[in-house]
Amino acid sequence: MDTTPALDALTELGLEHEIVRTGRARSVEEAARMRGVSIAALIKSLVVRLGEDNYLFVLVPGDRGIDWAKLRAHLNVRRITLPDADEALAATGYERGTITPFGATTAWPIVADASISGTISLGGGDHGVSVTVDAQQVFNALGAVTADVTKPLD
Repeated sequence: MDTTPALDALTELGLEHEIVRTGRARSVEEAARMRGVSIAALIKSLVVRLGEDNYLFVLVPGDRGIDWAKLRAHLNVRRITLPDADEALAATGYERGTITPFGATTAWPIVADASISGTISLGGGDHGVSVTVDAQQVFNALGAVTADVTKPLD
């Protein structure tokens, strides 16, 4: 596949980016190694469910996980969940492992962990496709809100 909705969206936004094509990774560590970035610079795009037909993207460094209490407090909600694979696909247009806010079927709000900065690697909308971009440019282009919403992985 030459392009994806994510790559098209990046071009439309005018964001300077580098496309990286690799094989399909089996872990975050393997993906970071294949992309040539640190695990912290590999950003996972997670979709979370706030309610019926109400989602948001959370951008999480590869070496961290969502701190659910911090995220709930930031959003001022009592309950959030991770949708199953079918629901995530319906909400974003991407299957698990390829989810990205770029080119998603709905432009859900985005919360990016406050620790994300500099050059990052985000999914490019298909397995084995990623993009290297500047974090602040991504946040500005997508209207992402930054907040402390993660914790180190155990």
